[in-house]
Amino acid sequence: MQPVLRQSGFPRAASALLLIAALIAVAPPVRAAESSRNLLVMGDSLSAAFGIDTEESWVALLGERLQAKGYGYAVVNASITGDTTGGGLKRLPRALALHKPAVVIIELGGNDGLRGTPIPVIRDNLARMIELSREAGAEVVLTGLQIPTNYGGPYTRDFAKVYVDLARRYQVGLVEFFLEGIALDEKFFQPDGIHPTAEAQPILLENLWPVLEKKLHRQPHPRPTSVGSTWGRSLGAYLMSVMDATPQE
Repeated sequence: MQPVLRQSGFPRAASALLLIAALIAVAPPVRAAESSRNLLVMGDSLSAAFGIDTEESWVALLGERLQAKGYGYAVVNASITGDTTGGGLKRLPRALALHKPAVVIIELGGNDGLRGTPIPVIRDNLARMIELSREAGAEVVLTGLQIPTNYGGPYTRDFAKVYVDLARRYQVGLVEFFLEGIALDEKFFQPDGIHPTAEAQPILLENLWPVLEKKLHRQPHPRPTSVGSTWGRSLGAYLMSVMDATPQE
């Protein structure tokens, strides 16, 4: 029998060990799955932090509460001061495509009411926003608003009724009156008498939260995959295959 040279097998085993060391050194860190769930706010100045610092707004406070309570949502504020239901409807398709929200909060209509926009126009715009959000797979929360009675009894009544009717029709979440608790107290409004102060923002969040929380879902925490359990098994199997193929005396 011809002698078998041990050095013929050693380089293969040594190369395998070097390769394993190199692979472990560059192995990417294993991370828990990150949430891609967004919560989109489509609003006007009531949600755009008009006249106050952004971090004082109810939208910013909402982001803090979601984080504190362990909900895996990122808040996207697409609110614009002075916006109307018509403007929101035009902007919504792009916002849905860009952010792919799991929840959409629609806080619009106040400027329509103050401008005397016909009730059917307001209703149709909001209805279409709800439909588009639903078609995109999002839950919807509608924030109801009211306007001063000096706009006339029938118009004032019909304006407030729009939100109730739409919520019932589409079975979406409804905050019956978003300004509940501050509307009749001038200390909660800036000098213009229209825009809420920073002190009013926690109250707005409390008005919204009970309705919104019903639409939220906590994201389960995935079990992290360890390097040892995945890379170890794969590389161990490779090492065994190399060693088995190494010539023996």
